[in-house]
Amino acid sequence: MAGLRERKKEETRRRIAATAWRLFAERGFEAVTVNEIAEAAQVAKATLFSYFPTKESLALQGVGDDDLAGIVTGRAPGSTPLAALRAHFRALAAGPMTGLDPEVLVSRVRVIFDSPALSNATNDLLYQQRERLAQALTAELGERAAVLAAAQISASVVTLQEGFFRRLADGTSPADARARLGEEIELAFDLLTHGLGGLGGHDEHGRRNGHDGHAQDSHDGHQGHDQGVQRKQRGQ
Repeated sequence: MAGLRERKKEETRRRIAATAWRLFAERGFEAVTVNEIAEAAQVAKATLFSYFPTKESLALQGVGDDDLAGIVTGRAPGSTPLAALRAHFRALAAGPMTGLDPEVLVSRVRVIFDSPALSNATNDLLYQQRERLAQALTAELGERAAVLAAAQISASVVTLQEGFFRRLADGTSPADARARLGEEIELAFDLLTHGLGGLGGHDEHGRRNGHDGHAQDSHDGHQGHDQGVQRKQRGQ
């Protein structure tokens, strides 16, 4: 009996979610009310809220679900946090897209991108994800470094995901979008691992960058030359 009840609950949950997404895709997130979703899904409003506490939670299933903190804390001995995260996202890009039809995924992405409310709610979920990652890194890096590292990692992950979803929304085939995602994952984690110091020879002011990443004014070389001339003159 317990198994049957669980199956019925899951069926109800899926029906509510599918109904909500159909209405969101047809009319936009803001234009659809919770009452309309409940009526179309043939459930009471209270029943809907027992599965989804807010209208936003209906639309943002899966957003921020990557357990970055869990990947870091559960990594294999000898593996670094960045290596574990790279392996996770590399596997996602290489694996099959399961659980969602590509057209349904594109529809959901467009709904989220077109809604200011959902964009704000997404940012809140991603902030919570970043905070958990910072806590997972604190034991190894210390609090300040962990906060900064988590911010850089999270920003890279969000950029990778946004690029992937925007390409799908723009009509790129799932296979091509995943191939591009795989390339960008390698680039992103290379940058996180090795830093930005080797990317360019000059900063925005036209000054040379040293090996430590700090800008060196071009007059440094002239200054050294002038000092050498002065020493020669004193020796004459």
